[in-house]
Amino acid sequence: MSAAVASRELAQLVMPALVWRAPGGFDHETDRIAEYLAMGVGGFLLIGGDQEVVRTLTKRLQRESRHPLLIAADLERGAGQQFRNATGLPPLSAIAALDDLEALKRAARLTAREARTMGVNWNLAPVCDVDFESENPVLGNRSFGSDFMRVGKLAAAWVEACQSEGVLACAKHFPGHGRTVQDSHLTLPVVDAPLDVLKEQDIAPFRAAITAGVASIMTAHVAYPALDPSGLPATLSREILQWLLRQQLKFDNIVVADALIMRGVLEGRDETEAAVMAVQAGCDVLLQPDDVLAVVEALETARREGRLDPEVVRRAMRRRLKWAQWASPPNDWRRPSGADTAWGALLADRCVRIDHGPLPALAAVTEVVIVDDDVHVPGSHATRNGLLDALRAGGIDARRADAPGAVSHGPLVLAVFGDRLPSKGRAGLSADIETRVHQVLEAAREAQRDVIVCAMGDPRLVQALALTMPTVHAWSGDAVMQQAAARAMIKKR
Repeated sequence: MSAAVASRELAQLVMPALVWRAPGGFDHETDRIAEYLAMGVGGFLLIGGDQEVVRTLTKRLQRESRHPLLIAADLERGAGQQFRNATGLPPLSAIAALDDLEALKRAARLTAREARTMGVNWNLAPVCDVDFESENPVLGNRSFGSDFMRVGKLAAAWVEACQSEGVLACAKHFPGHGRTVQDSHLTLPVVDAPLDVLKEQDIAPFRAAITAGVASIMTAHVAYPALDPSGLPATLSREILQWLLRQQLKFDNIVVADALIMRGVLEGRDETEAAVMAVQAGCDVLLQPDDVLAVVEALETARREGRLDPEVVRRAMRRRLKWAQWASPPNDWRRPSGADTAWGALLADRCVRIDHGPLPALAAVTEVVIVDDDVHVPGSHATRNGLLDALRAGGIDARRADAPGAVSHGPLVLAVFGDRLPSKGRAGLSADIETRVHQVLEAAREAQRDVIVCAMGDPRLVQALALTMPTVHAWSGDAVMQQAAARAMIKKR
């Protein structure tokens, strides 16, 4: 893009991503930020960053923009999911398993407060997809569960708690991603469920979120022949967005298209065509296009040529501006306290589950073998040191090993990392990882060593191995859950 990019009105419908990188943070985005602001984009999606750096960045973005911006982030698992030194929380499925509605609300409020103090005014959560399909490669622990009525109740509570703090919530992915067995980051999934089933079950949580006043709904890059026989993904379907969502469900707030870089929406078309079709279908905001200028110019051309209804465009810009103005400005008067962040750690401890217990006591020197099913997944850079660091903080000399050795005669800790992640493309552990797990267990048996398995992901992944030794289910590989797993083992010492 040229440094002299001119203002374009329809840029307000576009939200590019700003990605933090080490070292340098957002420095590599400096030129693009200036061009996006000159163009007049409607906001930004932030991916990663340090709390204070993000706070400084968002102040600058709002100050230099000609209109209020929406600053979004994926914070399904607390602000710590994206931002360093913020509070990480357990996955939604883990919190839901506690059957404690007040804890869920507090988690949503804590996330929103931390987000707002950083200038992030739009949390792209909660997930309203129902966990219908065990082979779904991207949902798993992101869902509130498999009971669609209960998912709706919990989603509504999350929405109300989040928005009570002045941060927009987002119900996703409409009309429901729970029955897919393919990853929309990689291809276009098709859900063949009958119309009555979709309306009664899959859409129920979104109906509950709408009743709760949710500010936005994110579309699924998934086709639903029963809802639209054309085979278009929901993001590009007027039948699904205009007729079903707008007319039947009476939703008049923001409809945001899931990321335009995903193959599910690009199958059979390029990014610019997808952008125009999404706005034609009823999307108000386009998230994370790759070529921002090309997308904006395509929208402007489509409007000049009469391919975009002026009234549809006017309403989209009105909705975006309304909610950008509604969001509470950043301030510190309700900044999370030390007690709030300590509560987040306690919540993680409550979510840890132990199967086949009791746990054997750890030795002063404890070997930890890490088997990582996610190491080659694009964009998966979560730390794997949280478990060892937390054990050491608790007085255990934790040493990373490839197999049981002679330095310890206590239990071996086998940490299995295996989440359902975007672009991973499968739900279960790979055959190589399963083989590696069994090799470590056989080596421990030969050395006459007890084993504690730490399952760092959807509990079903390790349960599928049918292991019988003590297992600590930590629900995800996030640092906060590694720390909680370590504390659970130290307590048994």
